[in-house]
Amino acid sequence: MRQIVVNQLVKVPEEVKVSAKSRRVTVRGPRGVLRKAFRHMAIDIQVIDKSTVKVEKWFGTKKEIAAVRTVCSHIENMIKGVTKGFQYKMRSVYAHFPINCVTTDKNSVVEVRNFLGEKYTRKVKMSKGVTVENSSKQKDELIIEGNSIEAVSRSAALVQQSTTVKRKDIRKFLDGLYVSEKTTVEVEPE
Repeated sequence: MRQIVVNQLVKVPEEVKVSAKSRRVTVRGPRGVLRKAFRHMAIDIQVIDKSTVKVEKWFGTKKEIAAVRTVCSHIENMIKGVTKGFQYKMRSVYAHFPINCVTTDKNSVVEVRNFLGEKYTRKVKMSKGVTVENSSKQKDELIIEGNSIEAVSRSAALVQQSTTVKRKDIRKFLDGLYVSEKTTVEVEPE
């Protein structure tokens, strides 16, 4: 059965400006600008006033109604990205051969060396707007930062996938780079 109308509101902080035109959302904040298109979804996105965005679906089935909350979550993540930013910390795990990670090309490429003692150098390019650096406080740790949660998490996933163990029992060979912590760049006061 279809519901007549389902809507949800997204609160916008004072320092952030959100604009929506033909299902393309632009979020501007102190850390930069993020844009995302929701053209593939048959929903209405309206900026009611400076502090509220309304997402609604008319005559939707159960699956189409679920898309309303999904779009709201995406917009909330964009707002969080332009205010606080996203930071993923990755740790290298190894049993015998120490994994060596070097950042090059203005902190936009990670080179993974000596993985399982191999001579091959794995190069992973970060997504646009994402930087990576070696941690100064923790040994064998990479810090991946950016405004878009999708770009940061995708870059972390590419680094992890570059060190998957082939032709060996993965229960025994746990070597690789793994995400150890997900947080924001600007820490909230407690």
